[in-house]
Amino acid sequence: MLQPSHARLRYWGAWAIFAMIVIVGSIPGARADAAEVASGVVLHSCAYAVLAFLIFTGSHGTPAQRAGKAVLTIAAMGAIDECVQSFLPYRHGALRDWYVDVTAAAIMSGAMWVLWRSRKANA
Repeated sequence: MLQPSHARLRYWGAWAIFAMIVIVGSIPGARADAAEVASGVVLHSCAYAVLAFLIFTGSHGTPAQRAGKAVLTIAAMGAIDECVQSFLPYRHGALRDWYVDVTAAAIMSGAMWVLWRSRKANA
């Protein structure tokens, strides 16, 4: 069970993980090494779905408000990530990656919205 007392930790944990994603992604050769394990779509989908989960469960408000906050925050995070990549000579920012990030966030937030509403209805 997700404890309300840990909501703030989940929210700020998402930002810490995001910072690590940007930092590790900025290391020369790190992305190429990660590509041996999984494709960019898989990496982006998993990473940003987890971030959306943490932001949804770490936010306050109705399920709809939480979902909206999660998707909008992930859209901003993804844009920041791609912008940082565009300044690195060995990386490039890709709009397609940003779409994957936002799609993963929307799917996770939608699923959490349904689960959260059904949990509250059964309580």
